[in-house]
Amino acid sequence: MMKRLLPLILAVVLLSSCAHEFNQVFKVNNSNYQYEYAKELYARGKYQQAATLLDGLITVMKGTEYGQECLFMLAMAEYNMRDYETASTYFSKYYSGYPKGHYAELASFYKGQSLFMSTPEPRLDQTETYAAISAFQEYLDLFPNGSMKEEAQQRLFELQDKLVKKEFLTAQLYYNLGPYFGNCTNGGNNYEACIVTSQNAIRDYPYSELREDFAVLVMKSKFKLAEQSIESKRIDRYRDAEDECYGFINQYPDSEQRETAEKYIAACKKILKD
Repeated sequence: MMKRLLPLILAVVLLSSCAHEFNQVFKVNNSNYQYEYAKELYARGKYQQAATLLDGLITVMKGTEYGQECLFMLAMAEYNMRDYETASTYFSKYYSGYPKGHYAELASFYKGQSLFMSTPEPRLDQTETYAAISAFQEYLDLFPNGSMKEEAQQRLFELQDKLVKKEFLTAQLYYNLGPYFGNCTNGGNNYEACIVTSQNAIRDYPYSELREDFAVLVMKSKFKLAEQSIESKRIDRYRDAEDECYGFINQYPDSEQRETAEKYIAACKKILKD
């Protein structure tokens, strides 16, 4: 029994000893000594304790030879603890204070990386995603040949993909709602909102893998809109739907939705012929 408890006892004693040592250093009125200890803690992966010391030292160290390193290390400690919001604030503060500093490029990149790590899933508000895109674009503008260039570009592609998925989910929701909200006869239909959202996405993200999916939503929405139109708009909307179907087949001749497009064309021709 004692043999089993021995490792646990040693661990408790060690933790207690480390905590005592930290408290002693924290109370010492010697900023250089505290700073060296904070660096040691950081190197050992004790980011919380390192950050606690560094946070109290950044003002003291500002203007000294350790000022830059202190602020950057604090930012990295917060990043390693996954407090990305706080980390991005410190990285931004570093670059603002030391635009030509030794860690300027890394601070600029990790500001974007911190924001990137905070971005939500596509269904949610994408304010953080836009902020991350802006930060990475700023990094590429400031350091066009930077060491993190390829990674920053890859992050931009990933962030843009997230925005595209957000637009697709929005367009798909409009399509699924159909005429549930709004009144087709007055032009306030969800199918129209789906068309506008999808067409804007095709324009804004021309190389997206979801381009065909957006085109399918446009085609289907135009046909559904025509089906539910009042007499004065009916013919024009069926013609528009027919043209959209032909355009879809021309652009995506091997699409799985070609049969749907051909079915819509036949239905449109029948209505327009009568």
